[in-house]
Amino acid sequence: MSDLPGTADQAHANAHAEQWDAHLASEFQLKSTETALATMTANPLVNIVPLMIGAHGREALRDFYSNHFLNQIPDDMAIIPVSRTIGQERLVEEGVLKFTHSVQMDWLLPGIAPTGKPIELAMVVIVQFEEGKIAHEHLYWDQATLLRQAGLLDDPALPILGAEHARQVIAPTLPMNALLRRAEKLAEKTP
Repeated sequence: MSDLPGTADQAHANAHAEQWDAHLASEFQLKSTETALATMTANPLVNIVPLMIGAHGREALRDFYSNHFLNQIPDDMAIIPVSRTIGQERLVEEGVLKFTHSVQMDWLLPGIAPTGKPIELAMVVIVQFEEGKIAHEHLYWDQATLLRQAGLLDDPALPILGAEHARQVIAPTLPMNALLRRAEKLAEKTP
């Protein structure tokens, strides 16, 4: 019996999506290091690119998850999915994290005490699979925008936005180019 064109690819994509969803649930709902590791290969890598934080290898990742990530997720953390693209062995997910910076968060703001500020952060995660398990994750976001919302980077002349960057990802019809208009106004005032 042969599959119809695309059926095997769709089954493969569905399996990756299910594995990723199980991994996210283990992190953000169960907050379970061992359940998260069970979705991963024997030698996983998590690279939080903006901060060069994460771990390579099962034991290092166990320590990172247990001591610097899963125990530091705010109670009001919400993930708003925006898009998901699945290839042969890769999944790319775009979303927005919404939370109050109410706990120490080494994985986002290392060394910064809770500010109590609301945060909305657009994020992209690239997930590589090997033999049906997660081999590595690369996470990307704009750290300056995070620092602005946390009240840690407040120079109004810098071309940095706050939560509006995440809101525009969710609602692409929101106005754009505010930073360009602001730069033009600043240029007009400069002799």
